[in-house]
Amino acid sequence: KTVLSRHPTEPVADEHPHWEATKNLAGKPGSLQFTSPVPRPVRCGGERERVEPNVLLEDVDPDAFDAVAIPGGFESQGFFEDAYSSSVLQTLRDFDRNRKPVASICVGVLPLAIRGILSGKRATTYHLMGGKRRKQLSELGANVVDAAIVTDENKITSTSPATAIDVALTLVEKLTTKENAERIRHLMGFGIDPTAE
Repeated sequence: KTVLSRHPTEPVADEHPHWEATKNLAGKPGSLQFTSPVPRPVRCGGERERVEPNVLLEDVDPDAFDAVAIPGGFESQGFFEDAYSSSVLQTLRDFDRNRKPVASICVGVLPLAIRGILSGKRATTYHLMGGKRRKQLSELGANVVDAAIVTDENKITSTSPATAIDVALTLVEKLTTKENAERIRHLMGFGIDPTAE
């Protein structure tokens, strides 16, 4: 299983090729779980887009999952209040301690850094706002790299929401194989020139 964001009511068809990545390392059907440290809908974009978590983070057994992914969010919408909660920080520590992949998008990297997981490690984060978040990441001990996606050991970090698909495919590669990640990239139409006939 992988702790990732997706709408909990969206069906996952095991036979669908796009969901091949949800197979665990033993080749058995896997699942994606949307978790939250709080039992309330999570805002995902605009005012009306909300997702109800299907499991609370405190109820997640890290040993039952292969990876964790933490998206970024807006400070004005309470992202850091939730992201710095003890349950999030403990979960990140547990996954990292067990050398399981830990992926983050945009400012989702900052809870990793707060926990000390990125001390002395290469990482990146949101690149705009005059470099505010990169400076913060550096002050928390990470070696900030000017790149869209940075992988250091089991950690995947990225600069912005625009990198979400590539982060997901990097995570698929870590969980399965490079060939599987490339196959999924192709099946989903990424990397295809839309002007080609």
